[in-house]
Amino acid sequence: MTDRIYLDHNATTPLDPAVVSAMEPFVREIFGNPSSVEHEHGHAAAVAVERAREQVASSIGARPNEIVFTGSCTEADNVAIIGAARAYPDKKHVVTTSIEHPAVMESVRALEREGWRVTYLPVDEYGQISMDELRNAVTDQTSLVSVMAANNEVGTLQPVSEIGAFCASKGILFHSDMAQVSAGESIDVARDNIHLASFSGHKAYGPKGVGVLYVRSRKPRAKVLPILFGGGQERGLRPGTLNVPAIVGIGEAFTIARTRARRDNARLMAMCSIFRDGLLSAHPSTKLNGHPTIRLANNLSFSIDGIEPLALMRRLRSHISFSASSACATDKVETSPVLKAMFGDVARARNAFRIAPGRFTTNDEMSKALEFMLKEIAALKGMARSAA
Repeated sequence: MTDRIYLDHNATTPLDPAVVSAMEPFVREIFGNPSSVEHEHGHAAAVAVERAREQVASSIGARPNEIVFTGSCTEADNVAIIGAARAYPDKKHVVTTSIEHPAVMESVRALEREGWRVTYLPVDEYGQISMDELRNAVTDQTSLVSVMAANNEVGTLQPVSEIGAFCASKGILFHSDMAQVSAGESIDVARDNIHLASFSGHKAYGPKGVGVLYVRSRKPRAKVLPILFGGGQERGLRPGTLNVPAIVGIGEAFTIARTRARRDNARLMAMCSIFRDGLLSAHPSTKLNGHPTIRLANNLSFSIDGIEPLALMRRLRSHISFSASSACATDKVETSPVLKAMFGDVARARNAFRIAPGRFTTNDEMSKALEFMLKEIAALKGMARSAA
């Protein structure tokens, strides 16, 4: 894989070498069960878990007792949404958006099958919700609002702080899937009035198979009922033996992210600007999807007239790894629900593809990727003209 340029960091990130180093002792030597605190093997593992809990809490403006380790961000979304809704059975209305990750969408759909009413807020052409529509959607029966911090496909950031302030004023729980902002954005759950938040290890240069659920313990406290049952680990919200190496890894990954996010973002934004300008200059009909400025620093979503993304991916497979849609939906070829929500089922939605550099992407790699892409786009357009 070393000869291929990896530009799909919104799908997953490589492990930071410092994360690997932090995890290694817990893969090889410190193997105890952290629930077995009565002996030294278990105690050493438990100490490592609590240190990671403190690292994550410090990184997102939370308290250690508010951090619950899960097996993924998807699991954290499920526990947050279904667990919180069931904890307030007298208020069976939930508000979310039309562009959420499937982990949120399928959770609220499960609630609909149980009798909850769900409002799906539309988005504008940039992928942002309207605060006026959110305010109008809320009723005295609303228990939960769930809005992702940043969209994984087009990179648009939502007004999380404004949403949090509104929900706090109404006494409504606010949940946010924050997987995409874990590595690069400033996160402070207390500042932004977030009651529940979900995070992923592998979107922040940490390991796969571990996530975090933040559950606010300060007033107003978030009440969440368990949806899994077992040995009572993680406050009973995520029972099961803890994955100590992965938990150590996510703790280290979040600490690294907070120390270098600002300089990473500045570098990534500069690289993306050069790539975007180069593509737009060569093919002026190219459309940038998502908000032009209020977006993730490392996300570029494009649509090019007459260019089918899967055909472009096949031609570039030996040179570049990038994405034509959300990585969680690549088992079937269909128009992205996110792009359809933004534009309708039109060519721009069907032709979207995503370029996402990361922490270890070099300027030279981005330059080469642009060169490869321009060559193959020209070839595909030439083939289309010949066929016509």
